[in-house]
Amino acid sequence: MDNFEHCAALVREADRDRYLAALFAAAEHRAALLSLYAFNVEISRVRELAREPLPGEIRLQWWREALAGGREGEAVAHPVAAALRATLAHYGLAADRLIGLIDAHVFDLYDEPMATVTDLEIYGIKTQSALLGMAADILGGGGAAAELLILDAGIAITIAGVLQGLGRHAARRQLFLPLDLLNRHRAERNEVFAGQASDALCGVLGDLRMRARKHLAAAQDKLESVAPEILPALLPAALVGPSLERMERPDYKPLDAQPIAPWRRQWLLWRAARNPSRIFAA
Repeated sequence: MDNFEHCAALVREADRDRYLAALFAAAEHRAALLSLYAFNVEISRVRELAREPLPGEIRLQWWREALAGGREGEAVAHPVAAALRATLAHYGLAADRLIGLIDAHVFDLYDEPMATVTDLEIYGIKTQSALLGMAADILGGGGAAAELLILDAGIAITIAGVLQGLGRHAARRQLFLPLDLLNRHRAERNEVFAGQASDALCGVLGDLRMRARKHLAAAQDKLESVAPEILPALLPAALVGPSLERMERPDYKPLDAQPIAPWRRQWLLWRAARNPSRIFAA
């Protein structure tokens, strides 16, 4: 198995949504996209693998150095790092946004709460928007309109992920819900950690859903201005609206949220690929 095949297998197993989305891209770009997505898998799961902040910090620093051109021998031997470095070289892409993504994920290693909604949106821009932007660049880029759309799309994906992962985060006493929203709704952190879905907490979650929809709508307004070649990079956003809709059902349990079934996720991605106006449908 070569480096790019390893990346494809990793993404197919760990991030099937993006794996399926990549299949809608032009064939000559798929391996590059999957190397990017495999890198995201590696960074996103550092906390789970390292379990303690210091080993996590060391791992993230290794990735910074590998993308900056250091760790030559080790990077060549690491299939994801080698494939990603080859992708960056082939497309003439700088690693700056990916290093920024690494820096943002340092937050994941600690149990400090997200302070404000603005902090959460910046986190989304540095992680999900950066990933969308790099994928779009691999597919040909999209200019200023695409960059603005990608900012909103990344924030919407981030908020949906925070809402979906609330129970998992609470179990490890990690809080992505912004403190300013908790304070505004008079929701207590300890209630979240105790698995209590109070009315106050539901108010916080409703506020975040509204914000996610606002960003989806802003992205939708710009959709006609972007090149169709980059649309496969945006397909993961097609799952945000349906996820938010599920969260508003009467039987929704915010601390035990069940994800959309795999077959339906695949159908939603296929439907959005066939009709891009559905990518940001709220």
